[in-house]
Amino acid sequence: MWLSLLLLAIAAASPVVVQQSPQQQVLGGIEIKSPSSSKLHGRFLHITDIHLDPFYEPGSSPRKSCHRGKGKAGYLGAPGEGCDSPEILLNQTFDWIERNLKDKIDFIVWTGDSARHDNDERIPRTETQIEELNQAVVDKFMEVFGEKKDGGRNKPTIPIVPNIGNNDVMPHNIFEKGPNKCTRKLGRVWKPFIPEEQRHTFLQWGWFYTEVIPSKLAVVSLNTMYFYESNAAVDGCAARSEPGYHHFEWLRVQLQLMREREMKAILIGHVPPARSGKRQNWDESCWQKYTLWLHQYRDVVVGSMYGHMNLDHFIIQDSREATLDAAADNLPSFSSDDEHDQNITTQSKFGYLSSLREEWARLPSPPSGVELGSDLEALKGRKKRKKKNKRKRFLKKIGGPYAERYSVSLVSPSVIPRYYPTIRVFEYNITGLEHAVTWADSGSHVSMDSERAQRETELNKKKLPRIPSPPSKSAPPGPAYSNQPLTLLNYIQYYANLTQIENRSKLDGELSALEYEVEYHTHQDDIYHMRDLTMPSFFDLATRIAGNSPAASSVDIEKKRKKKKKKGSKKDNKVWRAFLNRAFVGFLDDYELDGVE
Repeated sequence: MWLSLLLLAIAAASPVVVQQSPQQQVLGGIEIKSPSSSKLHGRFLHITDIHLDPFYEPGSSPRKSCHRGKGKAGYLGAPGEGCDSPEILLNQTFDWIERNLKDKIDFIVWTGDSARHDNDERIPRTETQIEELNQAVVDKFMEVFGEKKDGGRNKPTIPIVPNIGNNDVMPHNIFEKGPNKCTRKLGRVWKPFIPEEQRHTFLQWGWFYTEVIPSKLAVVSLNTMYFYESNAAVDGCAARSEPGYHHFEWLRVQLQLMREREMKAILIGHVPPARSGKRQNWDESCWQKYTLWLHQYRDVVVGSMYGHMNLDHFIIQDSREATLDAAADNLPSFSSDDEHDQNITTQSKFGYLSSLREEWARLPSPPSGVELGSDLEALKGRKKRKKKNKRKRFLKKIGGPYAERYSVSLVSPSVIPRYYPTIRVFEYNITGLEHAVTWADSGSHVSMDSERAQRETELNKKKLPRIPSPPSKSAPPGPAYSNQPLTLLNYIQYYANLTQIENRSKLDGELSALEYEVEYHTHQDDIYHMRDLTMPSFFDLATRIAGNSPAASSVDIEKKRKKKKKKGSKKDNKVWRAFLNRAFVGFLDDYELDGVE
């Protein structure tokens, strides 16, 4: 019966896209425009944590990894049960992407973990299987975004930038110094996506970059396995003998070259730099360098994005906490729970999110009349001296009107239905890039000219200071801080409500096709309503999540905190409630969120 249902599901119709005009359509209530004067669309896709499982059996028991027995495993997955993704979820996700996003995005970032978890002793994973599962995902990308050549599809039409996840290695979490089996096998599987000039770097270390808009924007694929606390094969980023140390030196050279070429960069990785409450994903020395590098290259880095944790949230790094002087023997004690561990409870995730909120509650509070990222010069001369002084002190605390003391890392939820399957589409500013050479026009890669190669060699040989040079004092704020070309403007979070799809299938007597719908839109959303994805916007959102009102004085905020402490509740903060609900992709019931502070 389930076999016939699966065949029906594969043949089922896809979501309807309402055509408005050749340049416009509506998808899930969100208008998507195709620019008529530009080859670039100003959008890209982030997809992460697919965890494909060829042994998944609909109708089996989640207690047995959805591989056997009788239980409530659905045909598209088992949300909330800890099982991996069935093949039909992968297939229908890419069917949806093909019908709704193909020819409307400029590039794809794919942040790892395509292989299933090693959670069934009866069916242990093998190195060959991990390679095959990654190949299966590559094949889906090429089906949708591949160019036919000699009867096959072996050349992508847009850049696709892959990343190594902690379950893409064998054994999981353990990644030794390269070159190793993993870099060789993934280098072979991902060959269509890694620029030829970067292949040696990937085979040696597992990191590389792609110029997704030639000479304008690069996506840097970090190997976070060398930063990951749970990787027992390495020991942080402080010692020259460690690959993590060399990773940051390589990153420094690349970002310096991009600064000299007036290019920008998006950083991507699998394991995010979570460091809050009892959770720390990265070795402290790696976190220190990462935070400093982001601060020193804030004129180059557009943003950074990760997966792994299956929780939709963002992380703010404070450059004043990064000193590079932290002694390895005197670091604070954190837990390093792995995301697939069945002992990781919803309560522990609540604790992590609450710890983020507590951190954001300690952010400096803007005086009345100060809007970050705005032209504060216009306010001068119109306010009393006392207010001017408050404004001046506040701006000094946060690194100026664009909050350049801080940086942000975005963590996307997953395709695997830990809660509900998700994908994320970013929009970015393409003003002035109407005639930019695209990746496809450049021949799908950009060869390194002799001058660039010579400069890279010089930087590699040069003895560099411990801390990279900051931007020029005359340099304007970068695209991560002020809206300009290549700034991230917003993202649309799509999700598939498998519970509703399964219920509808039961009522109709046939399987419904997978539909991704809009969960929220950062700009159009009534609660977040972010004008863009710059640091000032995230600073404002973080203070609102924490319960701080940007218009209130610090005294008013303290009074509110004391009042809430008396009541013993923060339920009235709808922004925190929305953040908490969205972290779990809307999967949890309201009563499960009650009382979480």
